Amino acid sequence: MSSPSWFTKALRSWYTAGHRDLPWRHTRDPYRIWLSEVILQQTRIDQGMAYYERFVEKHPTVHHLAAAADDEVMRLWQGLGYYSRARNLLVAARAVVNEHGGRFPDTVEALRGLKGVGDYTAAAIASIAFDRPAAVVDGNVYRVLARVFGIATPIDSTAGRREFSALAGDLLDPEHPGDHNQAVMELGATVCLPRSPRCGQCPVATRCIARREGRIAHLPVKVGRATVRDRHFNYLCIDVDGGLMLRKREGRDIWQGLHEPPLLESEAPLDRAAFRKALRRWLGAGWTITGDHGPTRHVLSHQVLHARFWEVVPPRTFTPPPDWRSVDLTELEKVAVPRLIERYLALRRARGLFG
Repeated sequence: MSSPSWFTKALRSWYTAGHRDLPWRHTRDPYRIWLSEVILQQTRIDQGMAYYERFVEKHPTVHHLAAAADDEVMRLWQGLGYYSRARNLLVAARAVVNEHGGRFPDTVEALRGLKGVGDYTAAAIASIAFDRPAAVVDGNVYRVLARVFGIATPIDSTAGRREFSALAGDLLDPEHPGDHNQAVMELGATVCLPRSPRCGQCPVATRCIARREGRIAHLPVKVGRATVRDRHFNYLCIDVDGGLMLRKREGRDIWQGLHEPPLLESEAPLDRAAFRKALRRWLGAGWTITGDHGPTRHVLSHQVLHARFWEVVPPRTFTPPPDWRSVDLTELEKVAVPRLIERYLALRRARGLFG
């Protein structure tokens, strides 16, 4: 392989001349850089920008975030998905305040000690906020390096991760590590796209091996495929005082800490007769089904949820379990719920089913 200096110089000139104007690029504050990185994991910038601005307005410093209530932060996060990021955000903020005196660690190793901060996020914060010579490797970086240098080693293999990490480190500009890292990511996000890359706008197109050899569509290589699991959710929608009965999800399943109507999960879709039998087995006889909505398909990263919302009336003698609680219409606006439930609540409002 030829000297990497041509790549580093061309990329830095391109980035300096016209990168996107993003708010977290106007600061060296590690809190705001960290916040942007966490929000933008698994999230498009056009969607994440509004969340970033709301978080910064509501919690301008790590001390403000550390003092926030869990439910308030989950509500602020609502709609972004991957809710473990929000839970980790709170744990990490409190650790910075309580264990580091309110100052973010300034090395990759120490940053990785914060909840939810992995190699990529630690390198991004360390390089951008503290000028540490740490190379980032994310999906954009894998794609750029695989194509430009013609690397066919699978990126989801141990050998691939080691090879790309070493190359990213060799290419890193030690004088301007933060700008270099952002330049590589910017190239992958705006020019070297997964599909229909804009090679005419690429500052290193003339040296790109994948372009020269007609392999752009085949790089990077990824051999693993995640198994997608189908799940069938049957929600009990019980009217109470103009609102609904909700419960808070606990445990290690999806949506931990968010609220939803009581859930009966089944192995397969249930029609009305089958649902009535399942409900009787679970909670006893005497329930009345007044309507239903669905099934609604909701896609997560490795799961597809098939949800049906059953509008039911419990028998007069029914005593709700201790983890069920009545949430009135005013409070519903403040409770953090998954996007699937948020859409159902909007449908109920449109149908005039509240109040």
